Amino acid sequence: MEIIDLTHVIDEKMPVFPGTEPPKIIQKNTIKKDGFAEKLLTMYSHTGTHIDAPAHMIQGGYSLNDFPIEKFIGRGIIIPLESNDIIELNYLKKFEFQIKKASFVLFYSGWDDFWGRKEYFNGFPSLSIEAAKYLVGFDLKGVGIDAVSIDAMDSKNFDVHHILLKKNLIIIENLKNLKKLINKNFELYITPLKIKDLDGSPVRAFGKKL
Repeated sequence: MEIIDLTHVIDEKMPVFPGTEPPKIIQKNTIKKDGFAEKLLTMYSHTGTHIDAPAHMIQGGYSLNDFPIEKFIGRGIIIPLESNDIIELNYLKKFEFQIKKASFVLFYSGWDDFWGRKEYFNGFPSLSIEAAKYLVGFDLKGVGIDAVSIDAMDSKNFDVHHILLKKNLIIIENLKNLKKLINKNFELYITPLKIKDLDGSPVRAFGKKL
């Protein structure tokens, strides 16, 4: 059994979505002073490798704790992207057979190579509206990408988010190492923190090869 870690490390110098703040990790207790070590963590709910719940953008939508734990585990497929252009419907249709058997569709662009650099926030591939509408026609649990967003960076209305989240698909963003799972049979695990009314959560995402 081989496990592939798909998660970026959270630290105070990590990249975050423009307009939000990086996490703060404060050593509040130490073994020397208190006999135990404990840190105070302050971060946005969509920090690092994370999942979006419908409540992130849909008024009255499900929060993460409204879903059963099974929502965050399932068979995944990797769709490798040939360029950083918009992911169009015609390209997705080439993978229809694989999508039908999957619970999660993950897009590999290689954009995680730019993690920590200014290039990470510009020019990455994103789903077209037609492609998003196509995906919600399958029995999927979620859609993910190794970039900062499934929508284009200059999106004003986050149309792709709305299309997916309205159908209760979860969105996984800022994944890494997807290249290692191309053409592999694997199960995806993206279990979030169980916090009431959470609109999103950092996750420790990993793929278990089958």
